[in-house]
Amino acid sequence: MTMTLPSVSELKAQAKRLRRALNENGQSLSHSQALELVSAQHGFRDWNTACATASRPNDFQFLVGSRVSGTYMQQPFKGEIKALSKTGPKDQYRVTVQFDEPVDVVTFDSFSAFRSRVTCLVQSDGVAVKKTSNGEPYMRLTVGD
Repeated sequence: MTMTLPSVSELKAQAKRLRRALNENGQSLSHSQALELVSAQHGFRDWNTACATASRPNDFQFLVGSRVSGTYMQQPFKGEIKALSKTGPKDQYRVTVQFDEPVDVVTFDSFSAFRSRVTCLVQSDGVAVKKTSNGEPYMRLTVGD
């Protein structure tokens, strides 16, 4: 699952390819009909809605299977996104990350608690919504290792 919609030009190119493929099979389709079909395929009610949505900037660059790095509970990590879903009205995403190496989430020398997979609510910039008691976000994600 990806959280990014293709650009308007890519949506138009998809419609053009669809129209060409159908015409090659003897089915006539106008360009506007192809745009409407591509819009529906991406979950929109019509081309105008898809075009308006695709024209807005989308800062969220993560998708399931992405290699990510960053910090969790202020500890560095590398890992992979295993699950991702958009939630809430404010462009927030629930993301599950499988760490390559377990992360110790306790800062005391005499005690440890390791996590190998966590789920966190992040904003479109990859920074967690919730913060620790010292004001730091629970998680900060960066694309790649």
